[in-house]
Amino acid sequence: MEYDNRNIVLAELIGLKVRVIGSSDMHAKGAYGSVIDETKNTLVIKGRKGRKALIKPGSLFRFYTPSGSFIVRGEEINFRPYERIEKGMKYYRKRHT
Repeated sequence: MEYDNRNIVLAELIGLKVRVIGSSDMHAKGAYGSVIDETKNTLVIKGRKGRKALIKPGSLFRFYTPSGSFIVRGEEINFRPYERIEKGMKYYRKRHT
């Protein structure tokens, strides 16, 4: 899949590198690793210090893809992975290309 600034909110996130650039959780800010699992409210990443669960709501993520890096608010991806295409369309329409 070719990622862009709009479709990142609809795309599969497992396997992508991610950095937390803002969070209401002080311990999550700056966390970096590969997304290895996802639930409705969390991303689980594997980094140098092991696994870490990151809360989606209240966080700001930078995802790194082969086609560039994209900033995503946690609220834009706060869905179960299989619901993302249906429920994430409102965020897809608001994002700029």
